[in-house]
Amino acid sequence: MVLCALRPQLLKSSTSVGAWGRLLQRQSSGSVYSNIHGFNQEEIREKLLAFPGGSIDLHKHDSGIAVLTINNPSRMNAFSGSMMVDLEEQVRQLENWMDGKGLIVQGAAETFCSGSDLNAVRAISNPQDGMKMCMFMQNTLTRLLRLPLISVALVEGRALGGGAELTTACDFRLMASDSVIQFVHKHMGLVPGWGGAARLVHIVGSQNALKLLGGTLKVDPKFGLQIGLADGVLEGPQAEEGAETPLQQAENWLSRYIKGPAPVIQAVKKVVLSGRELPLSEALRTEKDVFGTVWGGPANLQALASKSKHK
Repeated sequence: MVLCALRPQLLKSSTSVGAWGRLLQRQSSGSVYSNIHGFNQEEIREKLLAFPGGSIDLHKHDSGIAVLTINNPSRMNAFSGSMMVDLEEQVRQLENWMDGKGLIVQGAAETFCSGSDLNAVRAISNPQDGMKMCMFMQNTLTRLLRLPLISVALVEGRALGGGAELTTACDFRLMASDSVIQFVHKHMGLVPGWGGAARLVHIVGSQNALKLLGGTLKVDPKFGLQIGLADGVLEGPQAEEGAETPLQQAENWLSRYIKGPAPVIQAVKKVVLSGRELPLSEALRTEKDVFGTVWGGPANLQALASKSKHK
């Protein structure tokens, strides 16, 4: 078949180091910061591990959906230092998950995340260590957003400060009916430091971002839908037996966008990511390279054989 004959040539071109290759190289080397920026990842890891508590739990399912849980309920799921390290390690696992298609990020015990644990914050309050922690979390959350998985933040309860920033590191946000997202940094004499401000501007625009950050506005589901921060609202608690849990609702919502083979879903995420992050000419070349990895592939050939394009 012509498609089979063309595939080796296309694959050869797709494996050349292009824009997407450079993006992946930045990702694997720590994303935004590296040694040339004065950032020593092992040094900051050691400092963060001195402040234990809580965990970041990862469960990968046969459906291709993984669930990442921020688990520190006694402190409203605030990030301890060790949890920041845990998150980086779990993101590394997801980067290498060949069968993955989707990711749900949630908090334990029906609340999302209240940002940083103040015990750790007070201990690293000098500007130098604060900036290193900032770089560590910017690296991790940038890699989270760049995962070849379609991701959604399942927001129950409160997402405050760094927790609000974490929601912006997902492709989508689903809010429970009584949930709130609030960028409370100004109350602490700060601005976002985990990349949340830059991502927020891309999501809601600069004017809405100024209102949310400068006014520390509480974003409920209605307001979230209005400004584009929320992509859906979950049904409220129901007493009926067999009613879906918030996690089940999120899984069903996400499943609509990840039907199909993992290589195709990952390719979809890659071309959207390149369009979001790269200049147009580089994004177009990347799209061509990613297209070459699925053209003539098993899913493409099966679709052609079944003439499923217009179904």
